[in-house]
Amino acid sequence: MTRHAFSGPPPSGAGRVVAGRYRLLRPLGNGGAGGVWLAHDQLLDREVALRAGRGQARRAAGPRDHPHAVPVYDVAEHEGVPWIVMEYLADAVDLRELVARHGPAAPADCARIGLAVLDALAAGHERGVPYREVDPADVLLAPDSTGAPYGRILLAAHGLCVRPDGAAGPEAELHALGRMLYYGVEGREPFDGVQGPAGCEVPRPPVRAGALRPLLDRLLAGDPALRGSVAEAGAELAWIVTPQTEVYVRPRTDPGSQPPWAAAPGFPPGPAVPADQHTVATATPAVVATAAPVGPVGPAPSVPGGHRRSRPRALRAAFAGGLGLVLALGGVWYALADRAADGTGAPYGNAVGLVAPLEDGDCVRAHWPGGTRFTGTPRLTVDPACRGGAPDGQVMAFVPASSAEEARELGAARCEERTQEVRARLADVRSLAVVPADDGFETAGRRTACLVLGARGPVHGPLDRHREPGSVFADTATMQRRDCLDVRAAREVRLVSCAGRYDEQVLGFARLAPGVTLAEAPAEADAACAREVPPRDYGFDPSLHEAGSRTAPGAWKSGSHLVVCTVRRQNGGTMEGN
Repeated sequence: MTRHAFSGPPPSGAGRVVAGRYRLLRPLGNGGAGGVWLAHDQLLDREVALRAGRGQARRAAGPRDHPHAVPVYDVAEHEGVPWIVMEYLADAVDLRELVARHGPAAPADCARIGLAVLDALAAGHERGVPYREVDPADVLLAPDSTGAPYGRILLAAHGLCVRPDGAAGPEAELHALGRMLYYGVEGREPFDGVQGPAGCEVPRPPVRAGALRPLLDRLLAGDPALRGSVAEAGAELAWIVTPQTEVYVRPRTDPGSQPPWAAAPGFPPGPAVPADQHTVATATPAVVATAAPVGPVGPAPSVPGGHRRSRPRALRAAFAGGLGLVLALGGVWYALADRAADGTGAPYGNAVGLVAPLEDGDCVRAHWPGGTRFTGTPRLTVDPACRGGAPDGQVMAFVPASSAEEARELGAARCEERTQEVRARLADVRSLAVVPADDGFETAGRRTACLVLGARGPVHGPLDRHREPGSVFADTATMQRRDCLDVRAAREVRLVSCAGRYDEQVLGFARLAPGVTLAEAPAEADAACAREVPPRDYGFDPSLHEAGSRTAPGAWKSGSHLVVCTVRRQNGGTMEGN
């Protein structure tokens, strides 16, 4: 535990023996969950940290072996007061003290701390030990095995801050995480009593948050529905800690043809101007938007020859104004002209809503008519970041066509063939063919876009070859067969090369019964995977390896109850080059 000054009267005097075993030596601190003392365990002859508990102390053991929770040795009762016995971290410093000493932390350092705290919160919540608040004094940073001063990040006194009504949940934990992150990066509390329109406190705008700002805005929102999920927050934090190159986002140019006057003598075409790649058409269904983006206008003609006669300023101004009026009127005509004849309208029609063609690797969100997936024509929007916002799927292939009619007749079947291999490696996904419209055939590049989407819910990130080694999984939906996993914590699982060391390898998938809750899933999943996807069927020695599993909230939100089945070493060691 940390060594900052004790505030308030101690719960018991120094030198007293608690529970006939623990002699109190000196106060260590008074974090968010109660007073902390350094004590001597007279039975095992070691120093420990004791915290005087409250009403929920007997539930405070939390995840005893969690890498980001202070190990809890015992819960002892003395004179009717429960005491939690924890590991004593001699050189630890809590986040509040660290900020007081050195000032606010950098956004990336705060994100690393937040990722560890989020993992501990999620692990506790799954065990039925939720938090309400996380005081910065409860976040400890201690040296790791290599001697790095703040290598270990631990959350102290798990479960002591449960609301009296027991109603704490992921939304409250995310809000607590946001308050802790805000304090770490700003050096102050986020709320100062200002009331918003709905009567909720409004956080002070952060000034040092940098890349953390969007996440802080969501986590501190008064409406719990705006805070997102634990998986989304974890993915956002992991992205800040280890930024990934978004190789599938490409600059694009305007696919529309040049206006009629661009080829006129004396008007050479100007340089291409990037278009607004994926603006959704805002016209109502009754309005047919046939205009493509207006192409660039070339510069005014130059006078041939070396010597130019000077014109009066008024004449030059009149000439420029007249030319501008002509070009403006021509632009209006061009924007309103019917473009259906040359096939350069909206690439996939007004129902889909995109005004620029899809590109390989584009992540999309799909809005289905009536809310029923794979019924009717979905309205698509592109998610350029492909992270945090839970995209529904991704463009995985294209199939060319000689005409719009051929695309309509054969596009869907060809997309099924082109995406069959990647769909076989994933769980619970389907293909979707986005076929060019008759008047957008040329704009669409004369090809059908083949998407892979989650069958029941979002895929939560890039798929297959569009993922990058080292990236953190936001959800199990993007895990595929034969993926090799680096499991750093329960909520920090990374994709790594199978040529090196890794902790687990994905073998397949299993579906749990509808009645199994998310909290029960980890224990049920291991048994289901051992039964349905046994590692021995894949050539792994059963005397050395065992079945493992990965679960995520997304599968329970969608109702699929799918779990990822893995293989791991029985002794907990790493696997190499398999």
